[in-house]
Amino acid sequence: MVVRQIEHRGISDKRVLQAMGEVPRHEFVPIAALPNAYDDRPLPIGFGQTISQPYIVAFIAEHLLLDPKDQVLEVGTGSGYQAAVLSRLVTQVFSIEIVEELILRATSDLKRLGYQNIHIRSGDGYQGWPDSAPFDSIIVAAALDHIPQPLIDQLREGGRLIIPVGDAVDQQLILVEKNVGGLRRRAICPVRFVPFTRKAED
Repeated sequence: MVVRQIEHRGISDKRVLQAMGEVPRHEFVPIAALPNAYDDRPLPIGFGQTISQPYIVAFIAEHLLLDPKDQVLEVGTGSGYQAAVLSRLVTQVFSIEIVEELILRATSDLKRLGYQNIHIRSGDGYQGWPDSAPFDSIIVAAALDHIPQPLIDQLREGGRLIIPVGDAVDQQLILVEKNVGGLRRRAICPVRFVPFTRKAED
């Protein structure tokens, strides 16, 4: 998978390639999807959610320019696969998920597989994780039509945020760089993510 689907498509960061090779994707997919666990495509994990395409996981990790000392926020734990990859690249991963059943499954799988630097919280990822901010990088794994201001606020100066922006038909992966002079935004890849889910207003 790593050589054919990721390295041959242009991913060259050695740390990212090593992390992708170390994390067993088949451990994070439902039993029915096991025959396709290493296909380069998203797979359903239930509750209208998917495990991301391996190439996109690697592509995002490479564009974040992650340092081993970094602290990363992931919005949308899902299966826990992307968090597992990130955990091989940074000191701490903070991951938020809104679907309780996915939290239980991901927490159990990550513990069973021995990942110890991943913190998972239930909640509305739109608001981020303010009591553990600022973050060196933030990843959003579901699409919105805009970039949530709370996430920008929780990104440290010099940090990077990657988020799919668009609708069900047309989405772009947007890279946001936060610097002293403000924000720099640019589209880096067309994508198709599940829509962002929020908690219902009271």
